[in-house]
Amino acid sequence: MMKIVLVEDDLNLRSQQESYLIKHGYEVVLSDEASAAELVKSLQPELIIISLVNPGCDSLGLCRQIRPYVSSKILLLTPFEDDIEHVAALELGADDFIQRPVSLRVLLARIRMLLRRQHIESAVKKSTGRSKVQTNNEQLVCGSLKLNNTRRVCMLDDKPVALTGSEFDLLWLLASRADEVLSREFLVKTIRGIDYDGIDRTIDNKVATLRKKLGDTSSFSKKIITVRSKGYLFTPESW
Repeated sequence: MMKIVLVEDDLNLRSQQESYLIKHGYEVVLSDEASAAELVKSLQPELIIISLVNPGCDSLGLCRQIRPYVSSKILLLTPFEDDIEHVAALELGADDFIQRPVSLRVLLARIRMLLRRQHIESAVKKSTGRSKVQTNNEQLVCGSLKLNNTRRVCMLDDKPVALTGSEFDLLWLLASRADEVLSREFLVKTIRGIDYDGIDRTIDNKVATLRKKLGDTSSFSKKIITVRSKGYLFTPESW
């Protein structure tokens, strides 16, 4: 069960969020601002939600304090509309932010997105290094292909390629594990968080879309290869 530390100073909202997240299968640990840093260092949860609005509270300061000690995703809930506040949050280590007030359904969707990204990054870390692909958790470069995981930007031949969130996740995962055949079972589980039923064609459709957007449209694809009965293979030398 994935663990979430919730740092929320509105007691009513905290109770609602805790109940809702538990209902959807998460383990929720509550904390106040003063105890949060030591708690997350000890627990190393998958996700930390920081939502502090009372006078004297400092969401950005807490984010800056805990970022060096955890690999957890950090989601900041802020009442501010100012872009400067949002940029500051990202620069201080937050992975995403939502402006308050936010519905529980939207909050859950953003949590799932961040945890899916966390799962992909964990899978990438297990792959071996490759000379033709330069990568870390934030950027990946393979020939003419450049991916920025923080900004969710894809560039090909120095031109932006518009990708949906799930298309970007799939391309990042394939490229990060170049020269390795990734099965549909693995891709469905990693990208969508569900087991592959042998029928679902979502991954196949997304690969087809990626090929079109990335110019891999010849009769025999060279950049993302279909390996019959096995899965898909990203070939770094083709970029």
